[in-house]
Amino acid sequence: MKAQIITIGDEILIGQIINSNAAFIGNKLSDVGVEITKSTVVPDEYNAVMNEFKFATENNDLVLVTGGLGPTHDDITKKCIVDFFDTELVENKEVMEDLKTFFVSKGREIIELNKEQAMFPKIARPIRNSRGTAPGILIEKDRKIFVAMPGVPFEMKEMLLSTVVPKLRDMIVEKEKKFTVRKNLLTTGIPESVLYQKLGDINELLGDAKMAFLPSQFGVRIRLTAISESEEKANEMILEVEQKIRSKAGRYIFGKDDDTLEGAIAKILTDRDLKIATAESCTGGLIANRLTNLSGSSKYFERGVVTYSNAAKVELLKVDEDTIMEKGAVSREVAMQMAEGVKAVSGVDIGLSVTGIMGPTGGTDEKPVGLVYIGICDEKVCTAEEFHFGNDRLLNKDRTSQAALEMVRRHLLGIPYGE
Repeated sequence: MKAQIITIGDEILIGQIINSNAAFIGNKLSDVGVEITKSTVVPDEYNAVMNEFKFATENNDLVLVTGGLGPTHDDITKKCIVDFFDTELVENKEVMEDLKTFFVSKGREIIELNKEQAMFPKIARPIRNSRGTAPGILIEKDRKIFVAMPGVPFEMKEMLLSTVVPKLRDMIVEKEKKFTVRKNLLTTGIPESVLYQKLGDINELLGDAKMAFLPSQFGVRIRLTAISESEEKANEMILEVEQKIRSKAGRYIFGKDDDTLEGAIAKILTDRDLKIATAESCTGGLIANRLTNLSGSSKYFERGVVTYSNAAKVELLKVDEDTIMEKGAVSREVAMQMAEGVKAVSGVDIGLSVTGIMGPTGGTDEKPVGLVYIGICDEKVCTAEEFHFGNDRLLNKDRTSQAALEMVRRHLLGIPYGE
């Protein structure tokens, strides 16, 4: 099945909004075996949209559109669909009931502008929107599938995952008699080139499966793909490759698919009934933010303090002033004292600290931009590791938070850092 993704919106074209929708759609469709032939962005302009609809439907089995389904004057997608498919708008009772329910739940009265969203293309089926007011549009005609969804990412994702993807998966299995299985292995703390080298002969490793490396500032995602005549066989192919990869680089793998490093740590801490506290300087609370992104984080996270200034380090964490004067705030010794201090004041099992130079200014020949020390302290060990990142401030904050969390994971699992 071939597909084109069309994103509608001036705000995407001029860069005010990043086109995350197309990336999400492409990822989820490819997971079920859909071949993406093209992804385009078009303005909120009638002729441009109509021309793209024509090209997409003539050259693909599936067209997915996002954007332009709202109630305002610049939302022209529904009008374009009506004209393109030579149909008409009629009130859809199901959509109207959904709209009324939505506004009641928000304690608001539905206005005429929103009621117009219940006017729906006659030949289409609505994709219900549980998180907003604009329904999705599903049209099957001439053995083609046309889907339009709102541009609001969380609304689009809900529709895609609950309705569109399951339908496409069933159609592909029925029509093409093949199953596509994908798994992502998530690694961190190892560069892409070193990881590739560790895996050895790739052809021998993969067999009939496929693999791609997807690096970012957080690590390398290994995407595995297997296609077979049965789901069981495809899963067996993936499992065989995964076992080989884990035997060669397992200590760098913290999860799979949609897992997060903070989620992996949360599970270990919760299972062991341990609590952690953080003392952050250069990351400004980013590590605490990540650790508390998960529901139930109070079970394992006690507190986080941002001790940005030297005075804060001394006052709140009891870091020795002489150590700061002699070694500098960005030093192994200060990182260890910060970790020890936050552990002591919070009474937790593990203290974690970071101190560094994020840049782009503030570096010296002796201590360049990107230098970071991460400290960790428990009842038995208090230590710190040195890291060297780049000169981009925000990337350095991400990399520092990732390295700190990975240091915690390895500490908990007894895996030496840097091996």
